Amino acid sequence: MRDFSYQQADSVGAAIKAHATDKDSAYIAGGTTLLDLAKLEVMRPAKLVDVRKTGFDEIERLDDGRLRIGTNVTNTDLAYHEDVQKHYTVLSEALLSGASTSIRNKATTGGNVMQRVRCSYFRDNVSPCNKRNPGSGCSAIDGFNRSVYAVLGTSKHCIVAHPSDMCVAMAAIGATISVQGPNGQREIDFLDFHLKPGNTPWKEHALDADEMITHVTLDAPIEGAKSHYLKLRDRASYQFALASSGVIVAVDGGVVKQARIALGGVGTKPWRAHNAEQALVGQPIDQANFEQVAKLAFQDAQAYEHNAFKIPLGQQAIVRSLTTVTA
Repeated sequence: MRDFSYQQADSVGAAIKAHATDKDSAYIAGGTTLLDLAKLEVMRPAKLVDVRKTGFDEIERLDDGRLRIGTNVTNTDLAYHEDVQKHYTVLSEALLSGASTSIRNKATTGGNVMQRVRCSYFRDNVSPCNKRNPGSGCSAIDGFNRSVYAVLGTSKHCIVAHPSDMCVAMAAIGATISVQGPNGQREIDFLDFHLKPGNTPWKEHALDADEMITHVTLDAPIEGAKSHYLKLRDRASYQFALASSGVIVAVDGGVVKQARIALGGVGTKPWRAHNAEQALVGQPIDQANFEQVAKLAFQDAQAYEHNAFKIPLGQQAIVRSLTTVTA
């Protein structure tokens, strides 16, 4: 781990100003990913700007029914918040399925949104990796590409899956990310924030230089809907998803009126299955219908040598989640 300078900011303005003084600066709050990568020298920040004293640690219900979450709210506080457990069950379940209690107590909402990938080739600091060393190649494509590698949204430059459970639930719910930087404030649709690798796998998100996340605002809950998050993994705890699904469904008279389906563990970003949702709306609750929309969600999937099982596994995750919320 290399030397770095450290500065604690007491306001978002001070944090942005401090961050802008060095091109190799990084914001830090919980630091559960950043410090790991710094120890491995995959990330080499010259300065860490601590944003824990800037505020943004509250959860607020807005007049329009949306829920605004400060970037410094911990995963534990968010998972157990009354509004989240009552109106956004999928989010509470997703958060509690991730990491461990001690990490959830430390990790923040903003840090989880910015969470970096768990590819062993990215983290070993030796293997060719286009995220770490643009143009060097992707070792995973012809390497061991089983557990944390995607089948949706991949490219010839990168195939690693996005690791967050929380972000899958937020993709299903719908949200807006508020950011602030040297040029002021702006909002980014949650589904546009994380980027597919394409030809630029080192660019993982839509933040501009020196911008920091201040809030994530969830869409108002769908009236009468039920939601569920299902995570399938190699072991029951402290493990990243092989495939996961976050679903929100409103039913009237045995017919699906609204549906949201998001996937984790199988996409290079938190994956929203719009085509599957559209096919489900207006259909009666039926196992065959669930299986059909699950197939649609993976119609553009591309499997690699060791992760072809993720396609049927991801389909099973969708069917099981839909069965749970409509039972």
